[in-house]
Amino acid sequence: MTSKTHGYIFALLATTIFSLQDAISKHLASTYPPIFVTMIRYWAFALFTIVLASKIRGGLQATARTKRPLLQVVRGALLAVQVVLAITCFAVIGLARSQAIFSATPILIALLSMPILGERVGWRRWTAIGVGLCGVLLILKPEGEFFDVKLLLAILSCFNFAFYVIATRFVSRDDSSMTSFFYTGVIGGITMTLVGPFYWSWMSPGDWGWMALVCITSISSHYFLIRAYDVLDAAAVQPLTYLSLVYASIIGVTIYDETLSLNMIIGSIIVVAAGIFTIWREHVVGRRAAAAN
Repeated sequence: MTSKTHGYIFALLATTIFSLQDAISKHLASTYPPIFVTMIRYWAFALFTIVLASKIRGGLQATARTKRPLLQVVRGALLAVQVVLAITCFAVIGLARSQAIFSATPILIALLSMPILGERVGWRRWTAIGVGLCGVLLILKPEGEFFDVKLLLAILSCFNFAFYVIATRFVSRDDSSMTSFFYTGVIGGITMTLVGPFYWSWMSPGDWGWMALVCITSISSHYFLIRAYDVLDAAAVQPLTYLSLVYASIIGVTIYDETLSLNMIIGSIIVVAAGIFTIWREHVVGRRAAAAN
């Protein structure tokens, strides 16, 4: 079996486990504060990153060395906030609709990369961005007379994650992926520890079992994602992550009795297609720029 085949298997495992983690997080967030759930999850994640960093060449000292310490701290905190927002969305909006809105994030990243990163976007990506935003409007279209203001939380989550990705692109110019991963876990863990205890809740023994499963899925999904990126580039991995929308729809409908409107289905298809095209064009432009240099 080739290394690329292994990479696709790792990416598929990561996406599948992330989806299971989201489903369990929705269950817990319906009873306990999302900030509390995120804090426990981050404790396991932070421990995993520290152990992983200690085992590579140079250990913790080499891994923690960064040329952009402030930006690494900011992006670690952004992702912690993102997890809280996402879990809250799963609880109040639903898995399927939240993931449908989240699927627009690559389009938003391409849009924000122009003013922030100074990237140039050609007419093809502009077209994909415009089409993708139309798909988002279909997903957001009110089913009754009034717009559901809770959906603004999912939109805020998209913007937050987009800024995290852009910050990650900034630091990747100087720091290794392992250094960024280390700060993601440690800074996120510290951030949640500063806030989470104020939302502490005593859980039933059964729910502690679910929480343990969330921690296990958090560690294993990130591990498989790292392994996938070892042999595949982002353009190959990202389209597979859209499977999370399929998983969320299946779990949402079968377990949580969510409903899928026609607007949401059509809008999701449009957004995913536009997102995949945007990612592909970024990959093509990036390779051309690298070849020119």
